[in-house]
Amino acid sequence: MSFGAGVRLSVTTLTVLPVRAGRIDRAVAAVAMSVAPLVGVLLGALLGGLLWLLREAHAPALVAAAVTVVAAALLTRGMHLDGLADTIDALGSYRRGDAALEIMKKPDIGPFGVAAIALTLLVQASALMVLPFAAVVVAFAAGRTAIPLTCRRGVPAARPEGLGALVAGTVPVPVALAGAVLVVGAAAAATPDRLWQGPVAVALSLLAVVALVRHAVRRFGGITGDVLGAAVEVVTTVALVGLSFH
Repeated sequence: MSFGAGVRLSVTTLTVLPVRAGRIDRAVAAVAMSVAPLVGVLLGALLGGLLWLLREAHAPALVAAAVTVVAAALLTRGMHLDGLADTIDALGSYRRGDAALEIMKKPDIGPFGVAAIALTLLVQASALMVLPFAAVVVAFAAGRTAIPLTCRRGVPAARPEGLGALVAGTVPVPVALAGAVLVVGAAAAATPDRLWQGPVAVALSLLAVVALVRHAVRRFGGITGDVLGAAVEVVTTVALVGLSFH
């Protein structure tokens, strides 16, 4: 069944959890990208639990947050950070089309990419210092909600091969929007004292990724696997920041 294979593909693509993928085609990829927010909930719960345990062990706030950020990178193989670096390098070059895509293919990371990773990790760790368990779950679920939004129908692939070509345009727009609405609504639980703050923070983070995808389509001609990774990190980071205000 495409659904079961899609769930397995989503878990094995977005995490290091030992799940064996089945067949892989665009129908399966559509399911995998559609259920990505659920994988985000799982990741958020694992990371939120780790952060809680470190606090209960009286670890300094910065140490607990930094270890949680490291765990997030390990659980996702650091691939979203790699995608962020490659995307920022390409955007920072001011090149378009194939010239920009060639920069993204290079194995090394340029100064823009290094700065993007360093600043993203710094901001994420700073926000995690003050966030409760529910907010961590919401932020990482929001980050993976960027995936169906980025892979919604109407968004082309920049290359004829690779992850972008497999997943671009596979998710029906109503499915992508439904996931976004559910996560925005659930975000109220992350800020119970100010019920508006969570939904606003998540909504702003998802608007940021819509803008990123539009810019990527203009500059690259479509999305790539790197753009997908960048989308995840952008949304996660903006959501963490928005949820951290008191």
